[in-house]
Amino acid sequence: MRIALYTGSFDPPTLGHLAVLDTALRLFDRVVVAIGVHPGKAPLLPAEERARLLRACRADARVSVVFFEGLAVDEARRQGACAMVRGLRDGTDLDYEMQMSGMNGAMAPDVETVFLPARPAERPITATLVRQIAAMGGDVSSFVPPVVLDALLTRYPRR
Repeated sequence: MRIALYTGSFDPPTLGHLAVLDTALRLFDRVVVAIGVHPGKAPLLPAEERARLLRACRADARVSVVFFEGLAVDEARRQGACAMVRGLRDGTDLDYEMQMSGMNGAMAPDVETVFLPARPAERPITATLVRQIAAMGGDVSSFVPPVVLDALLTRYPRR
């Protein structure tokens, strides 16, 4: 069984995240979505809620959602993953992800990094921009699934 690890904060899960997940599911037998938990960061949504939202968006037996602290390569090994999946929106993402891939490859040569390009419709979507737009009362319905929109609207009612 070919398992991929897809890491991120997913704060909140966006249509871009789900597009990468869907592509990964076409390439791998199973995808483990690993929500990074960093004690020094104050996320908008608690990790448990992000996991619930991801599970609601992709209720597929081949998708599991876990939490992790520390290095992604260590989590990949714990999960039995042969690859780590990374979404790319633009050249800036590529530059950063290439550096990460190189470092991860040095630490875990048995775990490949697979880059998946964003589709044009999802290319501009970032969780940071979604949070900012929602916080200012803007409409983020074209950037997140309905269940995520509902979660955001409980925190940030539209103006």
